[in-house]
Amino acid sequence: MAVLLKVNERAVRPRSLKKQLREEGIIPAVVYGNGMTTTSISIDEKELMKAIKENGQNAVYTLDINGTKTPTLIFDQQQDTFNRRWLHVEFLAVDMSEKTELEAEVLLTGTPKGVKVGGSLGQNLYTVLVSATPDNIPDVIEVDVSELEIGDAITLGDLPKNDKYDIVMDMEEQIAIVEEPRVHEEEETDGVAAAPEVIGEKE
Repeated sequence: MAVLLKVNERAVRPRSLKKQLREEGIIPAVVYGNGMTTTSISIDEKELMKAIKENGQNAVYTLDINGTKTPTLIFDQQQDTFNRRWLHVEFLAVDMSEKTELEAEVLLTGTPKGVKVGGSLGQNLYTVLVSATPDNIPDVIEVDVSELEIGDAITLGDLPKNDKYDIVMDMEEQIAIVEEPRVHEEEETDGVAAAPEVIGEKE
């Protein structure tokens, strides 16, 4: 289901306008694609964050621009390094009947059998590029790792096929692995601890 967002066209000059908008709780953004002219817009920060929290970042967001409604996907966003607030958003206008590619988050679920006996779980892949019609792009792909023993790994090719989307990456890419417990080597001197050196002591 598409989520309707009210946005406004905005001026691009002077550059200080962007800073002013952010101080007022407004995020500068742009929408382009699917044959439309690139349009600079602005959107209320609280409204957008609430919509994403309730529907996910990969939901279809229909932008209402001066009464014209355009289905879009959030294609990219820039965040402040320190407070993680969004500074700018790129919306991609889409045709709901055509497939598009977007990244989905990888979420590991379950506790591996190997971890329960001392192994450690390592995750190598945190996002996956998928291809689907806009309304079928997942926000998160859950990967069950509960059956992994020590030394076992799971790859993209191990995931069950989904009829709503295709993964468009090398299927041999490793998602996660359960590694052996790390052994900490202790220094030994034939079983005898070395005597501490006394500063100033003569030989």
